[in-house]
Parts: sequence; structure tokens; C-alpha cells
Amino acid sequence: MPRWSDYSNGERIKILRGREIRQSDLAEMTGLSLPTIQQAEQDKRLTLPTLMKIAASLGVDTSVILGQQAPRRAMEQEDRTMMRDLSRAVHDTAAGLLPDDAEAATLDELTEITGRCWELYWAGRYAEAGAVAAPFITSAAARLRDQPVGEQAAAWGVLSDAYRIAGYVANLMGNRDLAYAAIGQSQAAAQAGADELRQALVTSGRAWVYLRDARLPEALKLAEKAAVDIEPRFSRATEEELVAYGSHVNFAAVVASRMGNKDRAADYLSQSHAYGARLGSEVRAHGTLFGPVSATTQAVGINVALGNTGKALTLIKGIHDDDLEALSGAARNRYAMDKAMAYADAKMWDPALDVLEEALTQAPEWGKHQALPSVIVQKVGKASTARLRRVSELIGVAPAGASGFLPATAKTAL
Repeated sequence: MPRWSDYSNGERIKILRGREIRQSDLAEMTGLSLPTIQQAEQDKRLTLPTLMKIAASLGVDTSVILGQQAPRRAMEQEDRTMMRDLSRAVHDTAAGLLPDDAEAATLDELTEITGRCWELYWAGRYAEAGAVAAPFITSAAARLRDQPVGEQAAAWGVLSDAYRIAGYVANLMGNRDLAYAAIGQSQAAAQAGADELRQALVTSGRAWVYLRDARLPEALKLAEKAAVDIEPRFSRATEEELVAYGSHVNFAAVVASRMGNKDRAADYLSQSHAYGARLGSEVRAHGTLFGPVSATTQAVGINVALGNTGKALTLIKGIHDDDLEALSGAARNRYAMDKAMAYADAKMWDPALDVLEEALTQAPEWGKHQALPSVIVQKVGKASTARLRRVSELIGVAPAGASGFLPATAKTAL
């Protein structure tokens, strides 16, 4: 019996839609053309927007179609345990249920834990961040319970942060229902604390969940709302305000690029660069890191998504290794993926695989939760080289057309 990763992307799409859903049905469900569905199932062409729409219509995560996870997300035992504990913490505290022995940490202690969770998250250590977030939510809820009436704003704030971290981890681990639940509780806590900046951060977080769920128009609407709600006076903005607004317009540019809206993406990118330049260096605030390097590296991915390969390559030439030291681990890894994709789009196969292999070797845990590595491998396609096979093994998928990777049983099983 072949493993799920032994099939090609097209074969996995066929299996997932089964006999009850015809190609024409899937085209209607996704809003894509029938030829686009046919090309995807024939492993001729599968763009990231097409992948996201097909995954959303079939009710699976993109990693399932790419072969990184089997249907129903066969995670490691440790990951499943973490997700179960995180889910219980979110749902129980939302219902007002706390363990009898729940201890209320001080606000200073909770603020320190918030920072630790974000450090783990931005280092790409999502399972660890989730493992810390579960007791963090319970302790923050206990702090709110014990806080005197009229003095609860700060407690609502840390509880909002705890829920938001849980939502981000769940989103990356493919548990979309938990992501929606956690981000909803984060929004409610931010509103209860009357914290406008946190409310905007959570709104942007919900937009990211929408983006991963292929709800692009709603994602863009929320991303734009989050930015507008906190737009500061440029000349008098604090560092914290510059970070919040700059990161928000940067994300709005990302969403606009996924929709192919070049004008809006360019407008938001211009603002992102302006606020990054005003900061002068990378600054962290509210769990977000932003500055000139963030603005430029994100611009690479945005131009790749828009098909501006030449512009992306020009930007890459101006970004040096020393510049990347200011970024978080996850941001550096994401830039590496965008850089590899730009090379692949330019048919620069060896540089694409060099960058991809280095990133996946240095951050294997981060890589297993990302869709882009598999997209790059499939784009390289039939370049049947030793490097391609090594990279394919790192992410557990077969390159398109690599007959040595696809057992005969997989070819005849459909």
C-alpha cells in the first residue's frame, strides 16, 4: 500500500474528490475553470492560489494535497497531545471553566510568558509555543478572575495575547476550527479591555486565518480595516505605533498580492517601506517585529505572488546576509522560501534548490508546516537531480514527474 506522500499532487486531488465529485463539480465549487482543474490533476500546473481554493473546497489543509500530511492530519503523537491540551484550554476558559488548582500568575509574570511564547513562535518552534500557550491561557484566565473589578484591563490584555498565540499555532498546524475559536476569544478579550491597538492586531490575525483558509476577499477586507483602525500621524507616531501600522499594511500588501491586485499591493508596499524607513531598524512590539528589512524581504514574496519575477530578483540582490540577522528565525525562513520561488520562476533551478535545501536543513520543524517548499519542488519538476531528491525527502513529497519516487502501485491505485 503506497504512502500518502508517494502520490503526486494531481493524484491526491483525485483521491480527495472521490467518485462523488466530478472535475466539473470541483470547478464550480472553487470558481476555477474546468481546464485549470484538469491541469492540476494532470500535474501540469498548480499555482498557489489554485492550490488554496481546491484545498478549501475539499475541506482539507493545503499540506494534505501537497503530501506533507495525510488526510485528517496525521501529526506526531506529541503534536496531537499539544493540540488537544491547547483546545481544552481555549474552550474551557471561554466557557468560564477553570481547574480548582488554577493559579493566577502576576501580571508581570504573564507579560514575561507572553514574550517567551512569541520568541518560540517567531523561531518557528510552533509545538513548543503551543505547549506553553495552553497553561498560559489558564493562568491568564485565573488572573482575570482574581483581579479586582475596575482593574481588569491589563488582565484582559494578556488573556487576549494568550488566545491570539493559540490561534496562530492552531492555524499553522492546520486546525482551522481551533484557530477561529481562539482568535474569536482573543478579539472578545481585547474588546473587554478596551485596547484599540490589540483589537487591530487580533483583526489582522483573523485576516491571516482567512488567508490560510483561502477566504481572500474577506482576508483583505479585515487586513485593510486593521490598518485603518490604527493609522497614526506619521510625524508624531511612537515606535510601537510605527511597528503596528507598518506590519499591518505589509500584511495587507501580502493579501492583495495573493488576489492579484497589483495596484493595492503596490500602494500598501509603498506605505510599508515608508514606515520601515522611519523606524530605521527592526523593532519588536506586541509580538510583532517590523522595520526596513521586514518591509524589503516581504516585498520579495509579494512581487513573486504578482508574477514580477524580475523585480523580485532585483530586490534579492540588494538584501545581504548581514541584513537578515535582524529578522526572527521564521521571517528568515519565509524569505528563503520566497527567494527560492523567485529563482524557480526564473528557471534558475540550482540556486532555487540550494536556498530551499539550506532553509529546510536548518529549520526542519518550521518547514513541515509550510506549503511553499512543496510548491517549489513541484515547479522544479522533472529536473531529476540528486539535489532535487534530497530536498524532496526533506519535505516528504515526490517531485513532479520523478518516476523513481512514485511506486507502480501508486500509479495504478486510482
